[in-house]
Amino acid sequence: SLIDESGPRYVRMAHLAIVGSHQVNGVAQIHTDLMRQTIFRDFDLFYPGKIINITNGITPRRWLNQINPGLAGLIAERIGDDWITHLDQLSQLKKFAANKAFQEKFRRVKQANKDSLAKIIEKKLGIKVNPASLFDVQIKRIHEYKRQLLNLLHVVTLYNRIRANPGADRVPRTVIFSGKAAPGYARAKLIIKLINDVADIVNNDPAIGDQLKVVYIPNYDVTTASEIIPAADISEQISTAGTEASGTGNMKLTLNGALTIGTLDGANVEIRDEVGADNIFIFGLNTTEVAELQNKGYNPWDYYYGNEELRQALEMIGSGYFSPDKPDRFRSIIDALTEGGDQYLLLADYTDYIACQEKIDALYRDPGEWARKAILNVAGMGKFSSDRTIREYAEKIWRVESVLGEG
Repeated sequence: SLIDESGPRYVRMAHLAIVGSHQVNGVAQIHTDLMRQTIFRDFDLFYPGKIINITNGITPRRWLNQINPGLAGLIAERIGDDWITHLDQLSQLKKFAANKAFQEKFRRVKQANKDSLAKIIEKKLGIKVNPASLFDVQIKRIHEYKRQLLNLLHVVTLYNRIRANPGADRVPRTVIFSGKAAPGYARAKLIIKLINDVADIVNNDPAIGDQLKVVYIPNYDVTTASEIIPAADISEQISTAGTEASGTGNMKLTLNGALTIGTLDGANVEIRDEVGADNIFIFGLNTTEVAELQNKGYNPWDYYYGNEELRQALEMIGSGYFSPDKPDRFRSIIDALTEGGDQYLLLADYTDYIACQEKIDALYRDPGEWARKAILNVAGMGKFSSDRTIREYAEKIWRVESVLGEG
């Protein structure tokens, strides 16, 4: 029914949209499959073929050629510039991935972009970051399902490890957040405050030095994204499996040579298929495992008491370690992750996430191998052009032909 009859009557807008449309796009393949198998299963049976998959895309003109002229020039130097309108031509870069001279040029471009971002951060925020550190980037809308909190738990874990063993040999890391919360989304705004409070403690602790810095860049917009994306080493795409329709930030960051740490969610699945499973860092529960855990009864306390580092991080946040002026400021966040049932399964994925971050550190110690994998990531991004997306819309939804033909 288009009307929910179980209580006060209201229009089911998703049902109305499906009935009123001749085609429905589930966006990423995994999200489309979930729609057809779960929440809209009846509609898929009633209207076979109506729910289809057309994955999002990004324009290479802006998101590589314009924002990253160093990398765009290096690519054109090797394969020409037809890739700007035919992104699948990036696949030609695969043959240069193991080339030491090309790796060195690729690394120089990335380092120049990191140097530039470090200067912007210092100028805008007064935070001096180490340009040689690993730039770990999560830039997107602030929302609980996107799990900026999971990233922050890793930050607190790193902070505790450094304090416990300050002399250990470790990869220095700069963790960069940016994004906006919806005006009425109080929890998301509180997460932004928590990021900034953690940053204030970590960045001013003399025992930490350059080993770890946390940066929240405010007023996220296209210009800010254009400054951050070319400099990223790691792209954080860590939503709970089954919650992200696709994502495009994951595509922009990968196109500019960042390696992804992510769950099998949204377009991450297709990025993995295109760049190769060995060239992406996948962790956590998949959609089937998420459903199984929820069906049998998920108890976040099992994970809370089962991992000492996790418990320590949560207790520090909840007790006011990062908010001494108001110790209970973030208590509601911790309550939501424990007593509240941890809706997005952060605690369940924490241990695997931390282990995956350790694999990232190990790889970063090998600049040549890191560059090889990053080049293969760029080379595998041909599918994710908005040109392909629009072409598929024309063929599958609008059913129109291009006046320009195939070119």
